[in-house]
Amino acid sequence: MKVREYPFLSIVIPIHNERDNIFLLVEQIVNAFSDTQEVYELIFIDDGSTDGSDLLLDNVAEMYDVIKAFHFSRQSGQTAAFDAGFKQAKGDLIITLDGDLQYDPSDIFRLLPLTRDFDLVCGKRVKRNDTLIRALTSRFANAVRNFFTEDQVQDTGCSLKIFSRKLVLKMQLFEGMHRFFPTLAKMHGFSIAEADVQHFPRAHGQSKYGIHNRLWCGLLDLLGVWWMTKRCLRYEYRDEKAIHVKRSGND
Repeated sequence: MKVREYPFLSIVIPIHNERDNIFLLVEQIVNAFSDTQEVYELIFIDDGSTDGSDLLLDNVAEMYDVIKAFHFSRQSGQTAAFDAGFKQAKGDLIITLDGDLQYDPSDIFRLLPLTRDFDLVCGKRVKRNDTLIRALTSRFANAVRNFFTEDQVQDTGCSLKIFSRKLVLKMQLFEGMHRFFPTLAKMHGFSIAEADVQHFPRAHGQSKYGIHNRLWCGLLDLLGVWWMTKRCLRYEYRDEKAIHVKRSGND
């Protein structure tokens, strides 16, 4: 019998009005894990959907034991959905993914090997399939963010990421902070890596994030994050026992 290579995995997916994508997404994830020995759970956070996504999520949760669905009473935003998913997750590693079918769940296995050495592994979209406006605003936002935060992550907008549990427990999230997961990780001294992933055009539905909430709100949030990184408390205890042993050895 094959021994599992990785610990228990939790996959957290925010959903807002993705009715036409849910069944296909679940099928992709189940198929991706069908040939592995990995033990996982799939956590959907319904961010106040109004198109019937909530009922479909309850249906798939009844069909698959690994699926859990939680529903917000009203739309509260993507960061809130991630935060709720993190709190519900039981895994040693927590994976984030969008519900729009623009990522291949099998790419999770491209990122997993790096989790042995890094606390946060971020997907990097090799070939973007976005509109010109969305691509330009994303590139501009990434450049400005990297200038201020200096974390040098090339594609922070890629939702496919894997977090260690100790990192998730350390992060304190506020609205809009999902755009700065690498910065928050670096701020607390955690290690970061990137790995190439695929990216596909959206097949159904519309993007929930336009120029206003992706660019202008993101720039305002950046000022808050920049202040946090400059004011974050950083300290460590001196190892008195190790110092004593060293001094004793020199005597």
